[in-house]
Amino acid sequence: MKLFFSLTASCVFALGLARAAAPAERPNILFIAVDDMRPEFGAYGATYIHSPNMDRLAQSGITFHHAYCQQAVCSPTRSSLMTGTRPDTTKVWDLVTHFRAALPDVVTLPQLFKNNGYFVQGMGKIYHGGYDDPLSWSVPWGTPKSPVYALPENVKLNERRFEVDPDDDGKAPAAKGAGKAKGKAKAPASFDETTAGGINSRGPAYECADVPDNFYQDGKVADLAVSTLQEISKKKEPFFLAVGFIKPHLPFVSPKKYWDLYDPAKIELAPNKFRPKDAPDYAILPGGELRNYYGIPTTSIPDDLARTLKHGYYASISYTDAQIGKVVDELDRLGLRKNTIIILWGDHGWKLGEHDAWCKHSTCENDTNTALILSVPGMKSAGAHSKSFVEFVDIYPTLSELAGLPLPKHLEGLSFKPLLDDPNRPWKQAAFSQYPRGAGQTHRGPLMGYSMRTERYRLTVWVARDDHSKIDAVELYDELYDPQENTNIAKDPANGELVEKLMTQWRKGPAGALPLARMP
Repeated sequence: MKLFFSLTASCVFALGLARAAAPAERPNILFIAVDDMRPEFGAYGATYIHSPNMDRLAQSGITFHHAYCQQAVCSPTRSSLMTGTRPDTTKVWDLVTHFRAALPDVVTLPQLFKNNGYFVQGMGKIYHGGYDDPLSWSVPWGTPKSPVYALPENVKLNERRFEVDPDDDGKAPAAKGAGKAKGKAKAPASFDETTAGGINSRGPAYECADVPDNFYQDGKVADLAVSTLQEISKKKEPFFLAVGFIKPHLPFVSPKKYWDLYDPAKIELAPNKFRPKDAPDYAILPGGELRNYYGIPTTSIPDDLARTLKHGYYASISYTDAQIGKVVDELDRLGLRKNTIIILWGDHGWKLGEHDAWCKHSTCENDTNTALILSVPGMKSAGAHSKSFVEFVDIYPTLSELAGLPLPKHLEGLSFKPLLDDPNRPWKQAAFSQYPRGAGQTHRGPLMGYSMRTERYRLTVWVARDDHSKIDAVELYDELYDPQENTNIAKDPANGELVEKLMTQWRKGPAGALPLARMP
């Protein structure tokens, strides 16, 4: 048996093509990506987070509470979103593979807009790390250069990693298969969650320095976005501007004024500092990415350090929020807002000590559930909150349909445009994510965990990479009574019938979870 965790292109195409609008009618797109930002800020009810600009954006749009990425790590989720296909199609399950190795001729989301008369420009982190996809842009993508740390002692500590690994420039490895490369994509032997350099080889995991916003990268990206808007506002064609912010990705560095927004004594620690009971030992790993930073122990994170890390994470969110505000304010000042769709997305969730773990790299709710806000001029449901299931693979067809562009046949997602008029209408029955584990992480050979999140449950099935009929473990969590996913109930004999029922639904994959009116 081979799992089919994708919605076939023919099914999506059969749902109907959007009418091609005349160029003058087409809206602009402001496409804002935020790295490692879980849905924990004001718009999501976290009033203790200072996020006035994202909250203001949410008031003019719709906030999705059940938005899910397809794999909770940077390159796979971004490759999936930008191509409108799932990781098993892109063949990107790691940080060293470019999606064009498997999909050399795929038309990406920004490329579709470029091909249909839009001026398309990208800046900051859109694709992962040092990767790029030149075919996506009207002009070369670029990111302003900036230091990682401000304090001299932290700069010195960070320089040690170049002694450990002289080839580590802080970026992803050279993009394999970039551009028009041909050839079959190969999965790596291991899916190690650590980054180049090794344990404690980088600078500190956080920094509070009294510097201006544009000392760090995100401030420079915001400045570039503002100046770019000023230039492209003079053009006659509609634009698609992709702006990628790196924080709150590690290290948690931001100007002091954002740290000062929070009282560390009031920062609450994760209540479930333990791994899920009765889950396989590889389901959630402790967070190797965090351990690359100076001063982070390889054992459990002590409470005082955990509180400081959360303080840094929250400050980083507020810092990025301020940069988003600068860009949106300029859009308003230029009079462009009335014809501009704004989408804000965090590329995946993040653990802040939940399950005695940090970072992402799993199929759990903390990692796969992420932030998504969509604001469309004139929308009837401005300020609404939706609990309908949407997936990041759906963003491509949604933006395309809103702009009146024809949908490519390769798409594996479904436009959620109908939710803009009726945010909580019956919609997808489930969302699907996945995460790999290498042989060194499982002691059972390479596995892939395929996860299905329904309204009541999360079912994750771990199968052999080379034979999906070989099931190694099953996880089942009751999201109603156990929303933190602390206890795996799949092994309880009393749940046998429930497990079988959900397994039947899981085997149907995304195509079986479509809205009933849209089932192929």
